[in-house]
Amino acid sequence: MIRLRGIIKIYRAGDVLVPALQGIDLDIERGEFLAIVGPSGSGKSTLMHILGCLDRPTRGTYELEGHDVHRMSDVQLARIRSRRIGFVFQSFNLLPRLSAIAQVELPLTYRGSRNRRALALRALAQVGVLDRARHRPTQMSGGQQQRVAIARALVTNPALILADEPTGALDTKSTADLMETFVLLNRERGMTIVLVTHEMEVAAYTRRVVQMRDGRIISDAPPERMSALTLVRSEHQEGASA
Repeated sequence: MIRLRGIIKIYRAGDVLVPALQGIDLDIERGEFLAIVGPSGSGKSTLMHILGCLDRPTRGTYELEGHDVHRMSDVQLARIRSRRIGFVFQSFNLLPRLSAIAQVELPLTYRGSRNRRALALRALAQVGVLDRARHRPTQMSGGQQQRVAIARALVTNPALILADEPTGALDTKSTADLMETFVLLNRERGMTIVLVTHEMEVAAYTRRVVQMRDGRIISDAPPERMSALTLVRSEHQEGASA
């Protein structure tokens, strides 16, 4: 579904060139549930922006469902974002005056879709907040707001869900509930989900963990192996420093 080859992203800060990504090769199959982890400055958010067609790489190729993203115009990229990709953000990005059902209807309104109300209600039911359909954000908990945001991402039936630190503003219980929702969407609906996080506890819910550092992928393994790899790496670094 996704094929990245030699992805390089360089930002300019005045006269200084700052490399954010340094030669990323990555394949993601349809139906995968994958976490991208790493400390601040590792390049994971930059990689997410490129995957979401929100930014273009400086060099390299990105193929999404067989289409060369690099060759697409801005209009074509906007169409991809609205029809093929669903976004979930840490800050929820809900409009304060709209009810949950109105929030979820918005992407359908922009597309001119029919049966918007029925589709929005179904999406809310899929993430377990149908009983909050008439509530505004201030009347919902953080976990409920994030579920509404997921419903909004799902309602257009995208090929890919991109979640950028979706649990960052949630408590422990809400985080666990939210991650179980992602697990069910992946398992029962076959949704392709790519999640960016700096928490290995969150990444452990996924099936594959890509770990980044200094703009490079340093490991790519199932979460149970990732824990062992991280431990071995830490012990090796401690031994080298000693």
